[in-house]
Amino acid sequence: MGRVSPGGWGRDLTLGARFAVTGGRSGLLRTLLTAAGVGFGVALLLLASSLPNMLFQREVREAARAADASHEVTAPRPDTFLHYTQHTSFRGEALTGLLLRPEGPKAPAPPGTTGVPAEGEMLVSPALAELLASPGGALLRDRLPYKAVGTIGQAGLIGPNELRYVAHAGFLTTDNHDGRAERYGWSVPEEPMNAFLLLLVVIAYVVLLLPVLVFIATAARFGGEQRDRRLAALRLVGADNATTRRVAAGESLAGALLGLAFGAGLFLVARQFAGAVEIWDVNAFPADVVPHTVLALLVPAVVPVASVVVTLLALRGVAIEPLGVVRTSTPRRRRLWWRLLILAAGAALLAPTIGGIRIQDTGIDTVTIGGGTILVLIGLTGLLPWLVESSVQRLRGGPVSWQLAVRRLQLSSGTAARAVSGIVVAAAGAIALQMLFQAMERDLTSSTGHDTTRAHLQASLDVRDGGEARRAIDRLTAVDGVTAAIGTIDSHVFRPGPRKPGEDFAPLTPIAVGDCASLREFAVLPSCADGDVFVVKPRPGATDAPDAEWLGKTARAGAEVALRDPGEHQGTMPLWRVPADTRTVTARPDPAGLNHYGLLATPKAIDAARLEYPRAEVMVRLDPARPDAPELVRNASLAIDPTAGVRGLSDTEQSARFLSVRTGILVGSTLTMLLVAASLLVTTLEQLRDRRRLLSSLVAFGTRRTTLCWSVLWQTAVPIAVGLALAVAGGLGLGSVLLAMTEQRVHDWSVFLPVVGVGAGLIAAVTLLSLPLLWRLTRADGLRTE
Repeated sequence: MGRVSPGGWGRDLTLGARFAVTGGRSGLLRTLLTAAGVGFGVALLLLASSLPNMLFQREVREAARAADASHEVTAPRPDTFLHYTQHTSFRGEALTGLLLRPEGPKAPAPPGTTGVPAEGEMLVSPALAELLASPGGALLRDRLPYKAVGTIGQAGLIGPNELRYVAHAGFLTTDNHDGRAERYGWSVPEEPMNAFLLLLVVIAYVVLLLPVLVFIATAARFGGEQRDRRLAALRLVGADNATTRRVAAGESLAGALLGLAFGAGLFLVARQFAGAVEIWDVNAFPADVVPHTVLALLVPAVVPVASVVVTLLALRGVAIEPLGVVRTSTPRRRRLWWRLLILAAGAALLAPTIGGIRIQDTGIDTVTIGGGTILVLIGLTGLLPWLVESSVQRLRGGPVSWQLAVRRLQLSSGTAARAVSGIVVAAAGAIALQMLFQAMERDLTSSTGHDTTRAHLQASLDVRDGGEARRAIDRLTAVDGVTAAIGTIDSHVFRPGPRKPGEDFAPLTPIAVGDCASLREFAVLPSCADGDVFVVKPRPGATDAPDAEWLGKTARAGAEVALRDPGEHQGTMPLWRVPADTRTVTARPDPAGLNHYGLLATPKAIDAARLEYPRAEVMVRLDPARPDAPELVRNASLAIDPTAGVRGLSDTEQSARFLSVRTGILVGSTLTMLLVAASLLVTTLEQLRDRRRLLSSLVAFGTRRTTLCWSVLWQTAVPIAVGLALAVAGGLGLGSVLLAMTEQRVHDWSVFLPVVGVGAGLIAAVTLLSLPLLWRLTRADGLRTE
């Protein structure tokens, strides 16, 4: 037969598209199933590609709302303002406040606001306004001594669920502010991402997006048996094989195009709810959910072409004759060599990169690593049909339900393998990704030096004098839920007299005044009684030790010290003599991991009211049975000092970039697993519809419905079990290679267990959700024909 003109192609494709939408209820249902499958895949691709822009826009707004600190403003002007950023939290949720004091009428309004609120008033984010108005916000209302008079707009928030306020604080001065500025918005040079995180991002994108593409390819095959019967009817009226294939391609193309439209619409609808959904502490404004330009252009070009190619490949082993569809009665055994060749090609790409990535690097060969990973995962997907076919061919005997399932798999194992292929890709990738996570978490997690067995919160408060500091410590100690407190009044003492040649400032040393129980947290004390003073020396080998000679100029037994800075104080200098019996002790890291040097004094040794610029430093241990104890401590601290810093102590800390990357991957993984579950369910339901007459016949001949239900379970379970075994082997192998790139070792070989648990859950979920349709399809009217 000669070549077909473009017009002939167009005519046949158009005819197929007409069949897709006007071919009766069953044809329309198949088209809708294909469109739904493709649409969900397209929507997820667009959402996944929007994640980088979502995170980027959050960073942009955070930089735009920060006071500009790129240059120093030394004197107040009509357009300047003092600012202080209050970082706190409420029941585990981050809460930030921007405190402002305009220094003139032209002070600019913060982003997201129309003006600076009046003194004692604040503007709040919508999420904070909702929280404050709720019964659960009572403790937070006590913490914020400002009247809410409006809300902050999108330009001033990193996300719609952010808890933030902007308040006019008349108490801000140059002694307690963060700085003086004249405008908002400044940029910090981007810190390059290290090679470990780059590797994690590359693998994550491959792992998260490849199952989506597999699902789209699977969706293009929905309703294949119904389509084949229609094509046989075309052969009966005179169409040749080539024409029927073009018509079939037109049907798939119509479903794919409808799927594109559905996916785009679903994406546009989903982005409107971006602010209402929060996954792993990330949510976004609808305007931030913008897909990557390249992917947004590739999807509408690749998806229709892929659907046509998949359809034509599916028809290779089918002989469409005028009186019906003939499939080879003894299917040709699947060949193994080309499947292993793909795996080998992926391994060949990855092998040269082993040992070539260092944590201090800022770049990796993304094309080689990404391409090798894609080939390995595609190779595993290609290997699955061969494994399923080889496995089910050896199965014999068992109960009726088992035999029905096995026979169905023996006759059409390819359909079952395709349904599970998305799980194989997702599971293998998830295992490799988890192995990377474990190794990187160890490298990018560092010890803080905090000792959470001794304290849980640390508060630092500015006070006017020693008496107020003592009252602040007592107040925090008395907070409900505080079981123990370490409290000191911190200041400095100076060497009296004028500066000596070469000195830019008078020698000074820290002094901390507290009871014996508190002082024992900072040094190893042989004994302690009220009235004692100690000179604290560094531990042997301490890296943060001060210069011993400098420390000795003031912190020594019998020395007279000044309680004010001699270079600034005017008038009579208040002096204090370090007792002659002062003992020298060795420093001990406090619960925050810091070493304190200089002088430790008990209350009777020195009147703390004489100290200059004292600070109350308090660390508290909390009763775990009182979940609101941290909030009560924060409330009490901010009531004493509105600029108080209260931070929680933790044993470890992680790289902020690692946390950001992990958050993005967890969001994507959640969406991908939901898609995999949906694809398996849709495929199972579609297969049940194709076999409705067979199922009805079995019931009519006396087969129990419960037997058919168990049969559906086995038909789902066997391919998934084979697929999970392949995914575990492939995932562990791929993860080992990826770790070898960074010269890391495997820390836990049992990372696959959660993946196997998810697989078991999918089997149960798909079986349960398919039972209602199975029950309906096995009724007697399923035998009716036209």
